[in-house]
Amino acid sequence: MVKAVVGANWGDEGKGKITDMLAESADYIVRFQGGANAGHTIVNKYGKFALHTLPSGIFYEHTTSIIGNGVALDIPILCKEIQSIVEKGVPMPKILVSNRAQIVMPYHVLFDQYEEERLGKQSFGSTKSGIAPFYSDKYAKIGVQVSELFDEERLYEKIQGILEKKNVMLEHLYHKPALNVDELMETLREYREMIAPYVVDTSVVLGNAIKENKTILLEGQLGTLKDPDHGIYPMVTSSSTLAAYGAIGAGIPPYEIKQIVTVCKAYSSAVGAGAFVSEIFGEEADELRRRGGDGGEYGATTGRPRRMGWFDCVASKYGCRMQGTTDVAFTVLDVLGYLDEIPVCVGYEIDGEVTTDFPVTHLLEKAKPVFKVLPGWKCEIRGIKEYDKLPENCKKYVEFIEEQIGYPITMISNGPGRDDIIYRKQAE
Repeated sequence: MVKAVVGANWGDEGKGKITDMLAESADYIVRFQGGANAGHTIVNKYGKFALHTLPSGIFYEHTTSIIGNGVALDIPILCKEIQSIVEKGVPMPKILVSNRAQIVMPYHVLFDQYEEERLGKQSFGSTKSGIAPFYSDKYAKIGVQVSELFDEERLYEKIQGILEKKNVMLEHLYHKPALNVDELMETLREYREMIAPYVVDTSVVLGNAIKENKTILLEGQLGTLKDPDHGIYPMVTSSSTLAAYGAIGAGIPPYEIKQIVTVCKAYSSAVGAGAFVSEIFGEEADELRRRGGDGGEYGATTGRPRRMGWFDCVASKYGCRMQGTTDVAFTVLDVLGYLDEIPVCVGYEIDGEVTTDFPVTHLLEKAKPVFKVLPGWKCEIRGIKEYDKLPENCKKYVEFIEEQIGYPITMISNGPGRDDIIYRKQAE
């Protein structure tokens, strides 16, 4: 059976914890898109980890972790990450890397930095990890697949051709030093040595796993609203964040994905620029940020303070619909225990009319939130394992949101640990 764990909103919903939890009964965990530009925070018996490329299920010895063909593979970052978890006492994980995955080149990171610098105030708030230049090259057909590292003569010719274009841009657009083909080839030889032990045709491995009725977990990065087609374009990421893309980014048939767990936070947060209708500011935002997540709401990759807001039913209903949600995992509910009252965004007012449908970006930027205020429960709920034992107002909050978004909330996370979870309606 193939399951996907994806985000409903802007990312940072708590997908890492949910993947880590579901991985206990999985055989394979697959990263299918994105790169090292976002992180998943995991808390388990080995400690606290911020993962960037590795799937969140690597802490189980019975699982195989796969970097799929859809991933933007930054080889040094992957290898450093493997080394860092092993140094903390985690058993060496079984890792396979698709021979069709494409490589984040050193110049992708440079071009990302230079472009943000050039744009100044109009910048996209990039993590400067090279992701947009990487995907631009992939679709311009000048990307480099992992398999190409193993044919040096052909690779040299290809890199020569690529650098002719890149150096024109470096000189005339960015006024930066040109790149040297021999120096870059030396770096790519190092990359080849680093990645060689892991490279296989992962689509064959996963195809066989499906035939053998193994459990495969697809792990998405970011959330629906960062999808380049269906998100808040252009303030989006450069690869599809939807479960549907899991089939492409892992190399499996789409009809094999049977369960789609969409992760929603009990409030909202976002990193980077772009429309954020339910956003809050000042002391109200600072308080929620300080209390949020595990150690506060700061980016796992950048350390940037996240923008904060109340739960957005309009965005979350849309996010769940685009993902094809079968189950909602509702996270960080415990954080809201300090509030007397909890506002929830139930509609957007645009040009004097209220809608509950998520609009395109230019209308979204004009939208004002319509809030409904619910009573808080004013107590600590960590440690509670059964839904019926939650405070009445807490259950009312969950049920109100479930009704608004129209998808079943089957899991509730009430703390950062792997076991801080309430199964409300057991996911099949």
